Amino acid sequence: MKEFIAYCGLDCEKCEARIATVNDDDALRRRVAALWSELNHAEITPEMIRCTGCRLPGAKTPYSDSLCPVRQCARERGLVTCGNCPEMKTCEKLRPVTGNNPEARRNLESETKTN
Repeated sequence: MKEFIAYCGLDCEKCEARIATVNDDDALRRRVAALWSELNHAEITPEMIRCTGCRLPGAKTPYSDSLCPVRQCARERGLVTCGNCPEMKTCEKLRPVTGNNPEARRNLESETKTN
């Protein structure tokens, strides 16, 4: 599995939070914070937009670090990604991501086929 694929199957290389972190781009951090605040109906500040990738060492957004149920579950189970989990297709924690993002689902399904 590509190291930039998150536990849930999202591609961290395409994530604007990671791009802002890697490029130290404060303007992009402000745009991402504003968008995520609107989408999540929560206050997300530009200072929170620091992440190197869900499965990689380094900075994490507060959500990814301690609130994401998918990341917490995968780490507790010792999984590389949810693609290694026999419950992947029926998982209620994963459904909000894979149900709305076909690419994430395909990333995880490709992991299932390689095992």
